[in-house]
Amino acid sequence: MKEQFEQYEVEGFFDETFAREDQSIRGMYRETAEYFGNLSDDRMKSSLRSLERTFLKQGVTFTVYSDGQGTERIFPFDPFPRIIPADEWATIDQGLRQRIQALNLFLKDIYSDRRILKEGIVPEELIKTSKHNRAEFAGVKLPHDTYIHICGTDLIRDNDGRYCVLEDNGRCPSGVSYMLENRLAMKRTFPDLYRKLNVERVADYPTELLKTLRSVSPRQQDTPVCVLLTPGQYNSAYFEHTFLAQQMGIEIVEGRDLLVENDRVYMHTTRGLVQVDVIYRRIDDDFLDPRFFRRDSILGVPDLMRAYRAGNVTLVNAVGTGVADDKATYAYVPDMIRFYLSEEPVLPNIETYLGSRPEELTYMIENMDNLVVKAVDEAGGYGMLIGPAATKEQVAEFRDKVRANPRGYIAQPVISLSRHPTFCDGKLEGRHIDLRPFVLTGKETVVIPGGLTRVALRKGSLVVNSSQGGGSKDTWVLRATPPVETDR
Repeated sequence: MKEQFEQYEVEGFFDETFAREDQSIRGMYRETAEYFGNLSDDRMKSSLRSLERTFLKQGVTFTVYSDGQGTERIFPFDPFPRIIPADEWATIDQGLRQRIQALNLFLKDIYSDRRILKEGIVPEELIKTSKHNRAEFAGVKLPHDTYIHICGTDLIRDNDGRYCVLEDNGRCPSGVSYMLENRLAMKRTFPDLYRKLNVERVADYPTELLKTLRSVSPRQQDTPVCVLLTPGQYNSAYFEHTFLAQQMGIEIVEGRDLLVENDRVYMHTTRGLVQVDVIYRRIDDDFLDPRFFRRDSILGVPDLMRAYRAGNVTLVNAVGTGVADDKATYAYVPDMIRFYLSEEPVLPNIETYLGSRPEELTYMIENMDNLVVKAVDEAGGYGMLIGPAATKEQVAEFRDKVRANPRGYIAQPVISLSRHPTFCDGKLEGRHIDLRPFVLTGKETVVIPGGLTRVALRKGSLVVNSSQGGGSKDTWVLRATPPVETDR
């Protein structure tokens, strides 16, 4: 396969593996490129088949709703790992810790003293009009003042190779099961390469997640009862729900498995009712309690919000975190960091225009064919326009949508995401990527060294979401020092 590396084209993009100036291989990738380059075509094909069988056997799937059929598919995976050296990761780690601290302080503030609103740092109207604002829960005391216990922050590298934050996923972030399964598959298929490169572990995630859940229990006992609340088997991330519950050794439940009595939550078991302390919910706020939110919800638990308000159960993540998940709020996170921490952001934001600001709305309308426009409360690549790749009709349609609901949209310049060598139909070609690291916060904050690298498998595409044709890679963070013990 050596000739494929020799013929690889950077094409003017920032490439993770090859330097743009002379196409030389970056230092941290030399051993990996040499390893894959020395594989025969037959061995590579055999390895790809082995990986596919592994994912099929493990049931590593996701559901595509956009095809109108709810099709369940094997999650596409590329075996060329994304490699991050220790010094780069140290900066990412620092920036993620800073960001989650500021976001949790912000959420506590807007649901209590509202200092940041009173001082005009963040407009009060922005919070009032957020779809996910839960003002009725102001003053609810949370263990360790933590609202976002699990965060998946999406990072990109721009054309200069600078790491930037694209968005924060602070409600029900998904994808961590794919990170863990990717690692297992790579270790089984290419064990010699993995051992040689001295890669940081990600296998501790379920253990650290369980520690986080237990650390926010409202009852002080040796082993708090934690459960994972799922919408059920037809949810696109159901594989992840069952995987994480199994890995943590906790029960996976649906709304019908729980009931509330005397403002406490109980789980039906073969031994009778058992009180539940912590619910890791994979259900949006609106569906949690049909007596409080949507009356037509059959996914939630009646009177769950009474138990929550009484402080007898902890929800992970907390009710109302979607305010920080709002793409319009994202624009103010650097100001939050300065306001609450008196620090400059370690990881910068992407320049963002808000439809709620009249002068920026005008710019958005006039330049829409050169911008990326996003609905503030959509996810998964939905509700988005990439101006340069859109038709005149699509741009005109989005102009009408933005004019009709300016608060509901933001715009950003088109960022040429960094590219990474990817095996496509037997060839090695550059594809755009991003990175979703996972941060756990309870009594302490833990940043998992790695994350889910998502790949836009369609040539030229900047959309990495699995629902829009994206795939993933394993992310190898290199250790700064040799391991003390043999890695798993």
